[in-house]
Amino acid sequence: MDGTRDIEALIDLMARLPGLGPRSARRAVLHLIKKRDSRLLPLAQLMDEVGRTIRTCLNCANLSTGDICPICLSEKRANGQICVVEDVADLWAMERAQVFQGRYHVLGGTLSPLDDIGPDDLHIPKLRDRIAAENVREVILALNATVDGQTTAHYVAQELAPTGVGLSGLAQGMPVGGELDYLDDGTLRAALSSRKPY
Repeated sequence: MDGTRDIEALIDLMARLPGLGPRSARRAVLHLIKKRDSRLLPLAQLMDEVGRTIRTCLNCANLSTGDICPICLSEKRANGQICVVEDVADLWAMERAQVFQGRYHVLGGTLSPLDDIGPDDLHIPKLRDRIAAENVREVILALNATVDGQTTAHYVAQELAPTGVGLSGLAQGMPVGGELDYLDDGTLRAALSSRKPY
């Protein structure tokens, strides 16, 4: 394949990333090519390394280089609380804000009939198993304040009700339609500290 077609293929792949359209992808690729030694080659090497070594935590579904992520391995985080989030970006948002010191559980999405995502597509059975195995006293449902997020929160709450675990959800600070990954640290802190029972 000639160089021009390779570059066009790279632009096409970059344009599929969230937040990048064809024009932004073209600018990014041209910048990478101009800064080949300092940007393109290190990026390519790191992407190859991440592609080979990153895996999903067998316990909580976070991303890690080992089978179990450092958060799940930390005894300091075993405080009887599990914060349930939609995806890894939400877990990272909570960690960035440093507002939660327990463990997490990544559902892997939300219930969405339009996207053909049902209960069997989420990591709910593993969550039930963890409640008993880790002596969990409280599950915090930190799902996005969207229709799908709140529908999923209610479904998870119903599924966990027989376990007798305490259930709570984020309160003030979470705007309707808001997503955790886009909130500032102060808003996340207020939402977590003012959580309400389900």
